[in-house]
Amino acid sequence: MIVRRLLQRDSYHSVSRRTFLGGLASAGSALALGGCAGLGATGARFDASSLSADPTVLVATTRKPANGGRTKPWFGPERATSMTVARARLVAPDESRLSLASVGLGDWRLDRIEPVSADAGDLAAQAGGGDVLIYVHGFKQTFETAVLDTAHLSDGIKFRGRTIAFSWPSRAGLFDYAYDRDSAMWSRDDFERVLSALVSAPGGGRVHIVAHSMGTMLTLESLRQLYGRYGDTVTSKIGAVVFASPDIDMDVFSSAIQRIGPLAGKITVIAATNDRALALSGQIAGGMTRVGAAEKAAIARLGVRVVDASQEGWGIINHDLFLSNAEVQRVIRRSIDGTTA
Repeated sequence: MIVRRLLQRDSYHSVSRRTFLGGLASAGSALALGGCAGLGATGARFDASSLSADPTVLVATTRKPANGGRTKPWFGPERATSMTVARARLVAPDESRLSLASVGLGDWRLDRIEPVSADAGDLAAQAGGGDVLIYVHGFKQTFETAVLDTAHLSDGIKFRGRTIAFSWPSRAGLFDYAYDRDSAMWSRDDFERVLSALVSAPGGGRVHIVAHSMGTMLTLESLRQLYGRYGDTVTSKIGAVVFASPDIDMDVFSSAIQRIGPLAGKITVIAATNDRALALSGQIAGGMTRVGAAEKAAIARLGVRVVDASQEGWGIINHDLFLSNAEVQRVIRRSIDGTTA
């Protein structure tokens, strides 16, 4: 019952909470993070994100369209027979001095969805040249929250390039863990198609991936398939791979990274031993510790870079620090900037 109450109080799918936390983090980052030893020194101030100039996120989704994919909720929790590629038009927060955004309460808003096609090759054409950032969401997410979190992430790390949301069918319910897990894994072939189209596009830049929670299972499996198809030749096309609070069994994770060759060297894991959502997930999984809640040394032995964010979270759940914590976002940005082709 205690865990249930904690999760009922959790609103990591709630955009308003994340925006509020982001505002507080920005206002108090010097005090809250100045003595942090787990994440290192604060990076340089970064330029504006590409989203600030063109508030458009490309979307690839394996969800079944709702209302023809043209009106809210656009795409629902059911599994589609084919993937849809679309453009999500966003409205950025008003950041004037007297706006809600100025005190951390403003928010991105999803204005409309413009379907493009069901072909991953069209996604590559829409992305154009330059680097691409793909966000893969986790458990308990609607299509809209997934797209808005993509915008929060891209704008938060000041990414310069095209941003893509990959949204798989989640029922967005507290007790739909099994359905969501199966839907994520069911989507792995389509996500591998997306990656394949992007890495093989002529003149394209590097592909950076940030996957959260349950989305890490899907991402890791798709990377394994991608490496099986292209081998070492794909290494230079994949940039940073960031697994934020990965909800995956340690043994499964270890086995998978042994099968992706040099791509394993691209991985950064953001973990927190006080992640309550992953603690519950571990109980559901028969007491098996999830990678995102494991000790730093145990993860590092698997040969990937690890960032311990246990001291950064001051909330109850501590499962979405990559969206609510400014220093964790700097870690992601530095991972992208430090990746060499």
